[in-house]
Amino acid sequence: MLYDWIKAFHVIALIAWMAAMLYLPRLFVYHAGLPPGSDVQSATFKVMERRLLKAIMTPAMIATWILGLTLAWMSGYYASPWLQAKFVLVLAMSGMHGFLARAVKDFAADRNTRQPTFYRVVNEVPTLLMIVIVILAVVKPGL
Repeated sequence: MLYDWIKAFHVIALIAWMAAMLYLPRLFVYHAGLPPGSDVQSATFKVMERRLLKAIMTPAMIATWILGLTLAWMSGYYASPWLQAKFVLVLAMSGMHGFLARAVKDFAADRNTRQPTFYRVVNEVPTLLMIVIVILAVVKPGL
């Protein structure tokens, strides 16, 4: 019964993390596209980006990791090839999280040099990783 509760909270944390990972680059698209001198709009985006990162995205990532590692240990799946592949992809997702966190700092300091198109492309990376991760978790292929 405990395993099922941990799995439920793992999925909830994952949904929150992914929602933030998909929304933050979209905010960057709009923020990067602001015309010079858009101080009020820029300040609003900075607040939104910071709060999304600190209040939702990072806590959700931490919870996803802790609960996921707990599930791997409790289930004994940690030695399975599908879980090891999933682990590598979740590491890549965490690296993407770090990249986005750095971008929040760059925008906050008015140091962003990237165009909106860059962030439109970046927005697809978490989606692609999520698709493969979910397939691995649900199908559990033998690899």
